[in-house]
Amino acid sequence: MGTRKNLSILLIVLLVVVAAGSAIYFSGTRVPGNVKSGKFQTVTIDHGEVVQTTNATGVVESENEVLVLSPAASIVKNILKEPGNQVKAGEVILHLFTQPVEDEIEKLKDQLEMKKNNLEKTQLNSQSTKLDLDYNEEVKRLKIVSLKAQLNDQEQLLEVGGISPARVEETKQEITLAEKDLAMLIEKNSIRLKQLNAEEKGLLLQIRMDEKMLEEKEQLLSKMSVRAPSSGIILDIAAHVGEKVPTDKMLIQMSDLSSFKLTGSVDEKFAGQIKTGSQVQVLIEGETLEGIIGSITPMVENNKVQFNVHLTESSHPKLIANQNVQIRIFSQKKDNALRIKKFPDFESGKSYKVFVIEGDKAVKREITIGLAGDEYCEVLSGLKEGELVISEDTNSFRHLNEVAINN
Repeated sequence: MGTRKNLSILLIVLLVVVAAGSAIYFSGTRVPGNVKSGKFQTVTIDHGEVVQTTNATGVVESENEVLVLSPAASIVKNILKEPGNQVKAGEVILHLFTQPVEDEIEKLKDQLEMKKNNLEKTQLNSQSTKLDLDYNEEVKRLKIVSLKAQLNDQEQLLEVGGISPARVEETKQEITLAEKDLAMLIEKNSIRLKQLNAEEKGLLLQIRMDEKMLEEKEQLLSKMSVRAPSSGIILDIAAHVGEKVPTDKMLIQMSDLSSFKLTGSVDEKFAGQIKTGSQVQVLIEGETLEGIIGSITPMVENNKVQFNVHLTESSHPKLIANQNVQIRIFSQKKDNALRIKKFPDFESGKSYKVFVIEGDKAVKREITIGLAGDEYCEVLSGLKEGELVISEDTNSFRHLNEVAINN
């Protein structure tokens, strides 16, 4: 009997101990634990940039398509390339027949030579005529000078009665008529010189027009060998040998490889995170290129949303047509935000409980997250700059409100 009583008492004691332990565990929010300071890591709350990005893939494409038109009405003589060929700027793709243009050039050269000869004759004639006109004017002037000298002598004779007044008056009239004759001659000569000058200018104008036309025809002749205006890939040749083509008919369609753009695609669940004008980074063979999102396709295809990217360096040497690249889209960004290093479970707009160091203890505190970025999260409430937050797994004491820190 004594043994059973002792066992009963022992059992009761054990039950009391277990019950007490359970009570302590389940009411642990009131009972502090302890943790050694060297056994956990912390992050410091500070102000800085919070960036949220979205990853996407893309393909490098030519930024522009080029249409090459027929420079003149002609016939396709031969074609040297075919669709799919890559060509360099200035490389000949096809030839047009040039005989009509060459005939026009020869005709213009003959006309130009004839007009230059006429101009030379006109200039010589003008010089000769001007000499004649100047001579005639000088003769008239000398006659007037002679008459005036004669009048002077007659007036002296008149004073001594050596000549009649009628004769003096006659000389005065001769001088008046000679001066009028000279004035008329000068006017006629002026008109004649203007006529000669006009003829010369007219011929010069015709020559300049013919020279310009000749230059244009010679340029056209060089264009009859149709060349690639820039480096690129031929997409289509819309003509065949022997075909008559009018002026400005589209002969060749090609992509321009001097500058590029990207066509990107992102999973439809991230469609709300891409916007026109958003900044992007493009990763190409170890280098990062900058750009912005242009247009966004307003439809979903194969669970993807497509968009165009305009690159800052659209002619970068590492860009190659049809090249696959990785794109980093800057969806949202906050400058000088109160921030915390991102924890694995942090999401935008949600609240979490973390342990904040306060002297010799870590106190549980509720915080609210704003923008959850890639590396940092914006803190809307619950923390201040400079505070330390335990960043490692706190599962062993997360049921407590505070934990003593033992050094």
